[in-house]
Amino acid sequence: MPLADLLPGRFGPASRLPGRIDELRGPASGVVMLPRHLSWPGMREFDVSDDRTRRGMYGIVLSHGKRNDVARFLNAALLRQDWPLIRPSLEPRLRRRCERRFALGAAARASAAPDGAAVR
Repeated sequence: MPLADLLPGRFGPASRLPGRIDELRGPASGVVMLPRHLSWPGMREFDVSDDRTRRGMYGIVLSHGKRNDVARFLNAALLRQDWPLIRPSLEPRLRRRCERRFALGAAARASAAPDGAAVR
């Protein structure tokens, strides 16, 4: 196990994110039960099919999860789809890291454009 995984706070958000968005292999449907280190009593199960619930879970995992948690619980296609709504809830440094590492900046700019037109 890399040292960065053992000490995630010391190395910042970059060490807690997989290297590429292709490494995100979370489910696209069903119920996910987060491990205790990511959840509070009564808030462990998240229905990935429910958009609002999924976005909340993704925010928790991105903000507090380890590299393996991010890869295990987040689905690449759903993260791209939900990014414009998740990004405002994240700490700015983590948001920038996610956008760079996973090339999510374009998705955020496209959602800000009128009628979905891409902004250059």
